[in-house]
Amino acid sequence: MNQLETWFEGFLWNSRLVVLAAVIASLCSGFAMFYMATVDAVYMLIHLGDYASPGLDAASRKMLHAETVGHVVEIVDGYLLATVLLIFALGLYELFVSKIDQASGSETSSNVLLINSLDDLKARLAKVILMILVVKFFEHAIAMEFGSAMDLLYFAGGIALIGLSIYLSHAADGGQKGA
Repeated sequence: MNQLETWFEGFLWNSRLVVLAAVIASLCSGFAMFYMATVDAVYMLIHLGDYASPGLDAASRKMLHAETVGHVVEIVDGYLLATVLLIFALGLYELFVSKIDQASGSETSSNVLLINSLDDLKARLAKVILMILVVKFFEHAIAMEFGSAMDLLYFAGGIALIGLSIYLSHAADGGQKGA
């Protein structure tokens, strides 16, 4: 019975390595998002050359300006999503497979990438997801048209809720700087 128990416990312990599938998939997805956001940034910069065109009238320039700001927000959103995937992959690896020696021994490693518990991973992901939501709100705010005073009041309420959520996120960390 003791040998069967030893074999089963070994199997059970090694089954944690199935998490490597999620780590690799998250890394690949993160790399894909970094690539897509970078390609979007390059194309935005290429099309930005049209902004200085002397043949562009004021209305077209204003529309190009609004579109460019929207593209910048989308690019930031893409990079933030890629960051979520990267943090998720690193966190899963550290929690289930092994500590990343290069990260813990490096002076340049960020505390964001050092994950010690599942709650730590959740907290770090929640912060980045909150930033994605703030960027999405900003993206919608750019295109928002105010038809009444109530629309403006809803918009102000949204800004207040964002400020409150960022404050609560910071307060949950005990006000730690850089967390």
